[in-house]
Amino acid sequence: MPENHDQIPVIDSHHHFWEIDRFDYSWMPEGSPLATDYGPEDLSPLRAKAGIDYAVTVQAVASPDEARWLLELADAHEFIAGVVGWVDLTDPEVGYTLDELQRSDYFVGVRHIWESEEDPGWIVNSGAVNGLKELARRGIPFDFLAKPPNLPFIPQVMDQVPDLRGVVDHIAKPLIADHVVEPWLTDLRKVASINGIHCKVSGMITEADHQNWSVDDLGPYVHHVLGMFGADRLMFGSDWPVCTLAGSYGQVIDAAREILGSLSPAEKADVFGGTAAHFYRLNV
Repeated sequence: MPENHDQIPVIDSHHHFWEIDRFDYSWMPEGSPLATDYGPEDLSPLRAKAGIDYAVTVQAVASPDEARWLLELADAHEFIAGVVGWVDLTDPEVGYTLDELQRSDYFVGVRHIWESEEDPGWIVNSGAVNGLKELARRGIPFDFLAKPPNLPFIPQVMDQVPDLRGVVDHIAKPLIADHVVEPWLTDLRKVASINGIHCKVSGMITEADHQNWSVDDLGPYVHHVLGMFGADRLMFGSDWPVCTLAGSYGQVIDAAREILGSLSPAEKADVFGGTAAHFYRLNV
């Protein structure tokens, strides 16, 4: 990592691509404005205008085929620095899938859409822990897509898989629109006390009032996670195109830059690039 903060690339640690007819995106409500294709040619001008050098593409469906497709996109587009794909963590043979995906230098992590599981404790009750142990053995990071009811189970996972390198997506989606802090704050603080757990400053405007959110709505939550994790364990993510339900790509990064404006240059370099590059071991 360059010592000159200005030389650390600016990285969007969390965004998605999808082609509606390619995979099953049944998590999208019928008639959702998200239900259209979003590809690299749509994101590239937005991130360039916002001063983003690289981006990490994150899975949106439970399919290794999607991971393969996203890795093909990474091969074809220089700004895609890595892909966080999906594998079946409950599969005793998951190692074979990981062997294949790890042939690509762009495969940098795994995520499961945990927040949508009926059982908030799915992560410890499903057999997924065995898959997470395999990730830890290989040094592959895991994205915890958690909402507040899921948070108490992360320390349980880390007790069983202490070497897992984990990151909490979207600051665990507190109820920003309702200005609710607890029990999110208490439970996330316990997660933040675990060495090696990181957190993405992402996905916030879609948890706020879509029509009327402001930086003042987001700020208290960001400052809480900054106090808990420190800048060296936080990474900015746009959550594009999901963010377009409540605002533009530019609005998302402008809000994050405003809220974190009082950080030192070194801390800003961490949140807006350095942490993601280190955590995902990106070749940037």
